[in-house]
This record gives sequence, structure tokens and C-alpha cells, in this order.
Amino acid sequence: MTTTQVTYHAKGVNFTELGAQKVREFLETQEADLSVAGLRVGVRGGGCSGFQYHLAFDNQRDGDAVFEDHGLRILVDNQSLPYVDGSSIDYVDSLQGAGFQVNNPNVVAACGCGSSFRVAEDEQVSAV
Repeated sequence: MTTTQVTYHAKGVNFTELGAQKVREFLETQEADLSVAGLRVGVRGGGCSGFQYHLAFDNQRDGDAVFEDHGLRILVDNQSLPYVDGSSIDYVDSLQGAGFQVNNPNVVAACGCGSSFRVAEDEQVSAV
């Protein structure tokens, strides 16, 4: 069996000012160690458009891509990285509710409620 090594040059994932403020507030209330803790941004199969975001506060794991912005860590597993690369994490407070929102340039279609999305067919890779 022959293996091929692939190098991926990521654009990164960042926070808006408000997104960073809300992440920092939560991590401070949890007294988290900011040298290993951050916001995990992942993608899972599901939803009416094919993929859903999975956001959680977590510690860094082996194999994570780690981006630092506003003094905070954004943790992305390698399988999710192609789907969220170049995204910005914001926090919105609207009539529909409050929470984090992923502004993702890779999305070509999203469902009406905004909870799932689809990427270009030629860029799809398997997601967990």
C-alpha cells in the first residue's frame, strides 16, 4: 500500500470582537486554563442541508488545528478543518435567540433556520 502525504495550508478561523468577548466571559467563569482551553468548532453530518456545526468549550486534543485570536484558542479537528477554514465566529442576540454564529465562506447553501449547511460538491470530504 502506498501512502501520500497531503499538506493543507489553512486560512484559519477567527473571532469577531463580540464572539471573542463571549468566549472569554464563559472561560473565565469556568476558571479554564487558557493555555489549553478554547472554543471547539467542528462539523458533523446531519440536518436538512447535509452538515451541522458542533461548537463546544473544550481542551486541546492531539491532532487539533489550533488558531489563536484575541488571546483565545479556536480548536478544530482535522476532519472539520476544510469545512470551516476561513470562518469567523460571532455571537448574535436576536429575537430568535442568542448564541454563537459561524460566518463561513465555504457554504453554498443553508437551510431556512440556519442550523445546517452544504458546501460545494467538489470540495466535500467525509465528516464525522
